[in-house]
Amino acid sequence: MNIDIPGLGPIELRNMVTDYTGTLSASGRLIEGTSERIRQISGSMEIYVLTADTFGTAASELKGLPVKIIKLKEGSEDIQKEEFVKRLGPETVIALGNGNNDRLMLRRAKIGIAIMEAEGCACSAIHDADIVVRSIIDALDMLLEPLKIKATLRV
Repeated sequence: MNIDIPGLGPIELRNMVTDYTGTLSASGRLIEGTSERIRQISGSMEIYVLTADTFGTAASELKGLPVKIIKLKEGSEDIQKEEFVKRLGPETVIALGNGNNDRLMLRRAKIGIAIMEAEGCACSAIHDADIVVRSIIDALDMLLEPLKIKATLRV
């Protein structure tokens, strides 16, 4: 996905890195409308779900979707997420998250989107994001219509 953002220049996003709990899901269940959008987005980028899997439902809820699930080790999840983005090449990553443990990946990624779903959003995630939206559907729709990202981030 290529976006030319006035004041920031051209961006080539090849990877979406997202949290699961509270971002793609509420109370461990995938949020309605997310599956269809993930399938559409997977045609233009790789999708990675990084999760501590608080509710233990990520694998079953994401089954059959074109995503790579990365189960994080307990402790320092924030650093594990940031390191993963670094390995992919931060300039190619758009990151989505809502928690305190997402703040470092949101800051490190070329574009970070903080998502305010039913489980809330940590102030640190909002502070370190480039964009804040009210739902995962809003975030995924921005990826399906990149001009929305351009309009939000233009200088």
